[in-house]
Amino acid sequence: MKNSSQHDSTWDVDLIEKTIKSLKDKPGALLPILHAIQSVCGYIPKDTISLIAKALNQTSAEIHGVISFYHYFRTSPSGNHSIQVCRGEACQARGSRALETYVKGKLKINYHEKTPDGEFDLTAVYCLGNCARGPSIRVGDDIIGSVDKNKFNQIINTLTTFVVELN
Repeated sequence: MKNSSQHDSTWDVDLIEKTIKSLKDKPGALLPILHAIQSVCGYIPKDTISLIAKALNQTSAEIHGVISFYHYFRTSPSGNHSIQVCRGEACQARGSRALETYVKGKLKINYHEKTPDGEFDLTAVYCLGNCARGPSIRVGDDIIGSVDKNKFNQIINTLTTFVVELN
């Protein structure tokens, strides 16, 4: 796997191997390894699965099973702006189902997809801890409450508008 033509060029195989080596002897090493790789790459490149499996003496299927079980882990790069829609009970009681339908329609994508321009990706989460202000979404690191269609449109417009200053 040393040949860079054998993997996605957006990740560094040497860095991934060092990361795996530094964590592989910890009890329950798989989750820390997955978190570390996702932290470094922004996602878990599919080609890293075999490296992890070999280091932990597991099968690639076992590693993939853990990745697919936890919705937090991604196997493809995220968009420039990651949007998470809360589907927790409190947010559902406050209209998150209608909001998620609107968001999917507005972005023209489903969960775990990215817009064709690479600007947005969309995932569901099951509690953002902002229950009193639901429905809530997270955009990047920002949790935004009381989101309706108009507020969502404002958020999207803000994220896609570039301000150019002329001196």
